[in-house]
Amino acid sequence: MSIGVKICGLTTAETLDAALSGGAAFVGAVAFAHSPRNMAPADAAALFERARGRAKIVAVVVDPDDALLADIAAMLNPDLIQLHGHETPERAEQVRALTGAGIIKALPIRTLEDFAPAAAWEPFVDHLMFDAKPVEGSVLPGGVGARFDWSLLADRAFRASWFLAGGLNPGNAVEAATISGAPLLDVSSGVETAPGVKDTALIAAFLKAVQPGP
Repeated sequence: MSIGVKICGLTTAETLDAALSGGAAFVGAVAFAHSPRNMAPADAAALFERARGRAKIVAVVVDPDDALLADIAAMLNPDLIQLHGHETPERAEQVRALTGAGIIKALPIRTLEDFAPAAAWEPFVDHLMFDAKPVEGSVLPGGVGARFDWSLLADRAFRASWFLAGGLNPGNAVEAATISGAPLLDVSSGVETAPGVKDTALIAAFLKAVQPGP
């Protein structure tokens, strides 16, 4: 098994280097004030420049305004913008035009009915992301370790490339990919020792589990 992996919410050189050396295909910087992984665009730019050309740089945002997007584009210059809020396909087109970046759209999932918006989104994105729906009243749309029933994705086909996210960790990554058929996995809290505190050993273990090499 060899699955593409995004390590999200990286905030230190040590953990970013662990992701890169372990073979992560995507690395994520979060620009959302309520997140324990939040980074200002200038700080993210200084850190993530070391990833350029080695992995796709992803800026994770939640219902961003144009000013934040302008700062992200000018300072971080990400390969992809991950929309993790209540954005519309029309807004995604605006984000693409404003930043010049590709688009990942995260869709919150709990039941089969929650996949319904995927078809409308596929023409507007480079990747979809299926993440566990947060609990009622949560200020965080993801990154809290929640998961959904992975078998809901079994035998489902999408035109767009897609990530599985939510509740993944080194111990269940292979099971999640096998059950869901996911070509890409996204992990954040599952490689942390505390909210926002990534662990280099957990990052390495996650990547080794799904990219064991020859």
